[in-house]
Amino acid sequence: MKSACLIAAAIVCLPASAEVVMATADHYTLRHEAVSKLSVEEIWERLIQPDTWWHPDHTYSGDAEHLWLNPNAGGPWMESWEGNVVEHGRVLSILENRMLRLDAPFGPLQGLGVQVVWTITLEADVESGNTKIVFDEVANGSSQSDLAQIAPAVDIVKQQAIERLADPSLTD
Repeated sequence: MKSACLIAAAIVCLPASAEVVMATADHYTLRHEAVSKLSVEEIWERLIQPDTWWHPDHTYSGDAEHLWLNPNAGGPWMESWEGNVVEHGRVLSILENRMLRLDAPFGPLQGLGVQVVWTITLEADVESGNTKIVFDEVANGSSQSDLAQIAPAVDIVKQQAIERLADPSLTD
């Protein structure tokens, strides 16, 4: 009950740039957008260092400093601490300073056997010097996965992530 209340409260606070585009029992599509005052190069450096922006509440260890990413095709997004290791995702493709695509069934999605492709794109606004960040996530599983019920919680986590990536002042 407590988690349902937290989810409901967080959904009310989400800005218009967060959206569950589609959700069914076996599929969801999410989209998040943010604008950062940082340059594309600065955002890229933060992006490939998830320990600098991922929220520690969404780690197994409780500490984002245990996260790391090997920014090469096939490279893992890992969390390792005190003899424990979790592979959260794997890099599918990189276009430096423009796009990072991961096979990333984070958290409980791994145990459900769900396939998740998370694409993160960066686009410079030449006039302002700002960077537009877009998260697109597509998940597919069996109808038993009940992804329509999970999508709102994932949406909250990814909204928090894009906000923290875009604004370094939000990180711990």
